[in-house]
Amino acid sequence: MIVFPHPKRAEIISFLKELRQEMIAAIEALDNGAFVRQNWSYHEEGGGEISLLRGQHFEKAAVNWSGVGGKNFPADQEQGAFFATGVSLITHMSNPHAPTAHFNLRMIETEKKYWFGGGYDLTPMGFPYSEDSNYFHQISRTALEKYPGLYEEFAQNAASYFYIPHRKKERGAGGLFFDSLNSGNFEKDYTLWKLIGKTFLKAILPIYQKRLNQPYTAEEKEIQLYQRGHYVEFNLVYDRGTKFGFQSGGNPEAILCSLPPLVRW
Repeated sequence: MIVFPHPKRAEIISFLKELRQEMIAAIEALDNGAFVRQNWSYHEEGGGEISLLRGQHFEKAAVNWSGVGGKNFPADQEQGAFFATGVSLITHMSNPHAPTAHFNLRMIETEKKYWFGGGYDLTPMGFPYSEDSNYFHQISRTALEKYPGLYEEFAQNAASYFYIPHRKKERGAGGLFFDSLNSGNFEKDYTLWKLIGKTFLKAILPIYQKRLNQPYTAEEKEIQLYQRGHYVEFNLVYDRGTKFGFQSGGNPEAILCSLPPLVRW
């Protein structure tokens, strides 16, 4: 039987906020800047907080939390009342040799069902390094080693989801992606969801520590800006999270935090 609101809603929100704070602290430790926070309110229930940094190494980094609800689930009003909470992260780096990274972890519940979703992926901006992508994937593979076949499934999900049809290419080097996770065993799903959330920093921080101070040229910066254009195209045309955010009447500034500060076409 579905209980709405879910009895672990407060615990889930607490986990997300703690995870978000770990991410903020890790990025600030790598940079000479601090996140600026801005609260916002949802027109029905709840709201969120935008955290934005424009620093020395992170040309733009956003780590946002939201928890919003309403009377009718925007994507399927037959589901009735809903509540959606999640954390999202995006980094756009000053150094073109340091890749963009994306992370999202979310839980959505309605009067009729619940589901978990999320994942993370790596997007080199014109300068892919096989050792970086191999390490990134190895961390995610190791994290899921107790779940036979799940790494392969989630990695394929990422390859399929983060694909730009009009460019005929994947957005980046891939990662993990899952949506609509509801096996019928809430604790099993919840444990897996938290595990994926906790592995992201281990996957990305060593890459940044290696690339942040790598020398680069003005020409290489131009290549990065052009590749960012492809990232923008995906997020505005295909990304389901962007669409859901607008459909649900979310905060446009929070939804569009994923866009880079500078771009070329």
